[in-house]
Amino acid sequence: MGGKRVRTTNTIRWEQDADGVVTLTLDDPQQSANTMNADYVASMQNAVDRLVTEKENISGVILASAKKSFFAGGELKDLIAATHEDAAKIFELGQKVKAQLRTLETLGKPVVAAINGAALGGGLEIALAAHHRIAADTSGSVIGLPEVTLGLLPGGGGIVRTVRLMGIADATMKVLLQGQKYKPRKALDVGLVHEVVDTVEELIPAAKAWIAANPEAVQPWDTPKYRIPGGTPTTPAFAANLPAFPANLRKQLKGANFPAPRAILAAAVESTQVDFDTALDIESRYFTEVVTGQVSTNMIKAFFFDMGHISSGGSRPAGFEKYTAQKVAVLGAGMMGAGIAYVCARGGMNVVLKDVSVEAAERGKSYSKSLTDKAVARGQQTQEQADALLAKITPTAEAADLAGCDLVIEAVFENVEVKQLAFAEIQDIVGSGAVLGSNTSTLPITELAEGVRSQENFIGLHFFSPVDKMPLLEIIAGKNTSDETLAKAFDIAVQIRKTPIVVNDSRGFFTSRVIGTFLNEAIAMLGEGIAAPSIEQAGLQAGYPAAPLQLADELNLTLMSKIQKETKAGLEHDGGPQKYQHHAAYDIVDRMIEEFDRKGKLAGAGFYNYADGHRTVFWEGLKETFGGTTEIPFADMQERMLFAESLETVKCLDEGVLRSVEDANIGSILGIGFPAWTGGVIQYMNGYRGGLAGFVARSRELAASYGEHFLPPASLVAKADKGEQF
Repeated sequence: MGGKRVRTTNTIRWEQDADGVVTLTLDDPQQSANTMNADYVASMQNAVDRLVTEKENISGVILASAKKSFFAGGELKDLIAATHEDAAKIFELGQKVKAQLRTLETLGKPVVAAINGAALGGGLEIALAAHHRIAADTSGSVIGLPEVTLGLLPGGGGIVRTVRLMGIADATMKVLLQGQKYKPRKALDVGLVHEVVDTVEELIPAAKAWIAANPEAVQPWDTPKYRIPGGTPTTPAFAANLPAFPANLRKQLKGANFPAPRAILAAAVESTQVDFDTALDIESRYFTEVVTGQVSTNMIKAFFFDMGHISSGGSRPAGFEKYTAQKVAVLGAGMMGAGIAYVCARGGMNVVLKDVSVEAAERGKSYSKSLTDKAVARGQQTQEQADALLAKITPTAEAADLAGCDLVIEAVFENVEVKQLAFAEIQDIVGSGAVLGSNTSTLPITELAEGVRSQENFIGLHFFSPVDKMPLLEIIAGKNTSDETLAKAFDIAVQIRKTPIVVNDSRGFFTSRVIGTFLNEAIAMLGEGIAAPSIEQAGLQAGYPAAPLQLADELNLTLMSKIQKETKAGLEHDGGPQKYQHHAAYDIVDRMIEEFDRKGKLAGAGFYNYADGHRTVFWEGLKETFGGTTEIPFADMQERMLFAESLETVKCLDEGVLRSVEDANIGSILGIGFPAWTGGVIQYMNGYRGGLAGFVARSRELAASYGEHFLPPASLVAKADKGEQF
């Protein structure tokens, strides 16, 4: 954990006015944001010691910040490095932070938190120790305890105080278990703050006014007859509903490896059955357990550090000015094109949505209307905003209407010739230098680019369905794609609120290629006679958001078969590093289609039965056709899926398809549903029991039992032998 700090930097300024009000201004001179690092802990200790010493001359305390945000939370560089050996240190640190805040709230003087910007995690925990919280309704200000999204739990009293403030049900559902972030006025409605002002300048005067009016302020839970809202497990009415809490959590997690939500719920319930200080001890024990575990390390790596690398432009070529697209041509108004048109209009672009007929293009635009209608009905958008967005989309069948477009996104049928024809028709009409983007999930970008003259402007823009909901955009650089075009594509992704990953060209790129191995393994297990419900449970309990056979049906078995056959033909023709390997799953998919006419959800029949487009039960013929009595260890079923994707990712690194570990981790979680608890497909290997050496040993075990495709690539073995990580 970094060893002993001999000298610390003061991060809290003390100022006292003529009325005796002390303002403690949080201001770490070495960082752009305040965090709960060693300097903060030492500075807060000094501040509370001085408050206790000078208490008789103090009329109140204001907690303020000199940064754009109020306080950013825990020091994640320390937390990600914590192991089981650090448990005692982590526990003691948590207890010290809490003791300081407890001294503050029991000082006998009114304490007000003046929240001038984001107060997340530890920042809100500091504010919760104040008797009164005032937030300024400024741009970018959010309030909440999002620790669970990083595999953590609030360890500075956040669980204990929110439960006593709001009750177990509201605290867990509205704050703790999903880590919601609220804008100031919504935080007021929820009950996290007491008052909202319009500007930062109003904060200190409002805080001083409250102190003057409430000289005897005390926390509600420190009053003798205080009762927790909604009751506790000893309250009969609450006790009757208590079993619903773990049941709902089980439904939400589906048995996946997420220790933090379970620990949060346990700490929340247990904390209500003891006094306040014992409750803080309980919270610290659960905090220590999750901080020193592997899952929090994985999730902090992915959702803070890897995401930070991408959002700060780590995958964007340097040296090019920020680009903003003004007018986009979307070719093809089917499901993908319609979604792309919507996100582009939402991103401020004028959209020309082209299809073979105006009627088809109008149908594509109607998808945007259905989305804006829902947003207006939910109060997320005004009718004027909805109308303005729809006015940006112009349906057409005429290529001439694409004049002046500085961006093209093609979303036509997944076929090289069809896509090349679509570009040939418009390349002389759109603006010179326009970015020419193809939304393809598998076809090589370099080959598609042969259909245009300006190959340096051609790039892959792989969207995920449904486009308006899925957060990822996989950007594929072809052999002749210029760095300038790649930089523009990255900026376009940000403009339309997508998280971009950048990969190099190959058949299937990264995401489509890797997700195929997950589905293949599940389908192969079915063919081996393993019961379909067990396969689905293995996928869900491994942490995948959708069960594999269900997902295969939704992706469409006919499409899977078509892609497999085209990939085989393409790889055998290319003769490149990516070799064709036949998988047992291919024959099962073809048999489902050819022998039983079961093509997936769209056709109303796949591994599941469907009624009115909705999944009902497994197809009765599965057991008769494939059996269902073979049993293998449940852990093997889970790891066959996880390892298949991991080993294919190593090949993507070996072949230069992947450009960075960060792109692989974030792309796998956001694009293809690799379990979030792993921290992404590469972090899963790094964090596996025994590190890469443990992963390699387990790969060989799986290969011995289930096939040579589980043998670890030579590059992975070499890395493991050297004791390295990715």
